[in-house]
Amino acid sequence: MTNQSVLPKEKNNQKPGIRLTGNQKNWLISAHVISGAIWFGTALSMLVMTISNLNTTNGDELYAINSVIKLLDDWIIIPTANTTLLTATLLCWLTTWGFFKFYWVITKWVMTVTLVIFGSYWLVPWTDAMTAISDTERLKALSNPLFMFDTKAIIIGGSIQIVSLVFIFIISFLKPWGRRGIRQKNNTKVSDTLSNK
Repeated sequence: MTNQSVLPKEKNNQKPGIRLTGNQKNWLISAHVISGAIWFGTALSMLVMTISNLNTTNGDELYAINSVIKLLDDWIIIPTANTTLLTATLLCWLTTWGFFKFYWVITKWVMTVTLVIFGSYWLVPWTDAMTAISDTERLKALSNPLFMFDTKAIIIGGSIQIVSLVFIFIISFLKPWGRRGIRQKNNTKVSDTLSNK
């Protein structure tokens, strides 16, 4: 009889829906970490190339480096940033971490979404414009105010992206700030227990 009375309670405590097994979760975490690392490494490379490109004395080199930066953006940054966001979504949805249970998860989630939006609507167009101007003007692009604005915007935006990714990596390993609402729940349980006595 005791087992039968315990079973419904256990079923009620279980969360409905799909949950990942240990191996599935590890594979998904691996994909998340690898895509984030590739995103970071490529963003760092692009920043270094953009800064060093300001000292170029050859118009063909200027365009070639800008076209490589655009190529990296289109074929590595965009797919890995979106893969990082997708795997983060799946990890939140399919594990006990959830979307809003832990402050560190909320912070990572908000920062990753912000970086993807910022990259899509600002960094990508600046990179495209910078490449197009250097294609038509070659070395004269360095005296074009729009080209210089785009280049400086890429340097500042790229630096913000890199610092943000480093911060995301740090909180991924340290998992600071704990779980939301634990103290309130414990205090409520303690006060309920005391009032029942």
